[in-house]
Amino acid sequence: MSARSAIHSTFTIKRLYDATPTRVFAAWSTPEKTRWFVGPDNWDKSNHQIDFRVGGAESVSGGPAGGPVHYYDARFQDIVPNERIVSTYDMHLDEVRISVSLATVVLTPEGKGTRLVYTEQGVFLDGHDDAGSRERGTRDLLDNLEAHLARHS
Repeated sequence: MSARSAIHSTFTIKRLYDATPTRVFAAWSTPEKTRWFVGPDNWDKSNHQIDFRVGGAESVSGGPAGGPVHYYDARFQDIVPNERIVSTYDMHLDEVRISVSLATVVLTPEGKGTRLVYTEQGVFLDGHDDAGSRERGTRDLLDNLEAHLARHS
């Protein structure tokens, strides 16, 4: 049996988007999310599913051609329209669970735009993933969101 570990970590990312909270919330809460919540362009992608309601689920997977598949499975725990989304999710790499997280998105008006504060509290399992890698991936997704909002404003 290999050595087991559970490393806890928290990170917060703050962004200012040139869109209203209603617009940013819609990008998170509708099937529109499938346009920006994706891995790198060269990755194979699965069918992104989202049932946006408290108790609803979201799932997506993908990975490099011929490489390991990254699976994201989430459950929505709390939703305040245009203000807050709280979800729990686990990540798998092929059949191996690599982390379990609590993610909170808070949206507040700022000027003509929206201040987004994303906080993730995670446990990274058995050395398969770490908070630094997760934070970089989340920053990439939030960059995708910014580009998406700019294209569809």
